[in-house]
Amino acid sequence: MADSSLPLRRPLPERITPDEPTGTPAQQAFRQAISEVEELRERLHSLRTTQAATRQAYWRQVGPLAAATVAARRALYAPLEEALLDGYLSRAEEQQVTELLVQNAHSLQERFGEDESVILRRHAPAAPPTEPSSAVEAASTTTLPQHEQAATAARARRQQRTQAAREEKARAADTEGQALLQNTKAAYRQLARLHHPDRAAQADETTQRTQTELMQRITAAYAAGDLAALLTLLAAAPSATPPTAEADALLHRYTQALAQQQTQLAKELTMAQHTDDNAPWSGSEKQQRTRLRQIKRDLRAETDYLAYFLQQVTEPASLKTLLRELHSQGQRAL
Repeated sequence: MADSSLPLRRPLPERITPDEPTGTPAQQAFRQAISEVEELRERLHSLRTTQAATRQAYWRQVGPLAAATVAARRALYAPLEEALLDGYLSRAEEQQVTELLVQNAHSLQERFGEDESVILRRHAPAAPPTEPSSAVEAASTTTLPQHEQAATAARARRQQRTQAAREEKARAADTEGQALLQNTKAAYRQLARLHHPDRAAQADETTQRTQTELMQRITAAYAAGDLAALLTLLAAAPSATPPTAEADALLHRYTQALAQQQTQLAKELTMAQHTDDNAPWSGSEKQQRTRLRQIKRDLRAETDYLAYFLQQVTEPASLKTLLRELHSQGQRAL
């Protein structure tokens, strides 16, 4: 359930403090688990925000070349999305175009620190971010000296190994995610019974509007698979009945699900902390200057390639031809 950006932290219900325990042990453990998940989510969001700012600051130093590449990538969105709506593509071709949109958004976000969350929410499946395209790198190495071509090829191999490791971790996360999904559905059903707008049909207009907005939040959290958000809302819901053994058993199940989510978030946090280890702004000043010269050459070649790519995707016939070529060659275009 990967999603390249996490929702911002939402206010929690009154927290349980060690010197003021309230509720049953199951309720206390449940609220503590919510608090720990929210803390991890906030740390991950803060780290990713800081890393994005670092990337943006670096590419500003690179100057107009980076800005031109970003603009060229953004220019691809409109014709690709129009192609999805025009109805002349087959289902397989539509899938290819969707993959191109996602690859392009990930490249802008992971390389340049741009916020592409709108495109990713619209088109991306729950998957880890992809590495920068090897096709662009291949296009940029054809005019390089032999030793620089070898260095670029070695970098591509490292990226492939990194991607393979990420995909393996994603498969493990998917297995855990299936168990979380069952709890997400259960929490959603509980909240829907408590807060459906029909329950406020006889109330005043303000109450009805509040109930409708709350149900919209619940539905959005469920659509995003955000168990922690659903359980936070559930914890804030008033209970008119005393706790029962059955209710405590359900809370215990939710607490276990939150523990799984904590594990996933902790892994994501660890991965995110090492994201920039091989970034162009890392290393000594001499290494950074060497990388910068190479990056400028790569950006020029990339922008030229993107201009060619834009010409191909603008016309239906040339787009279909391009998609067939990419499929037959097994290439990732962006």
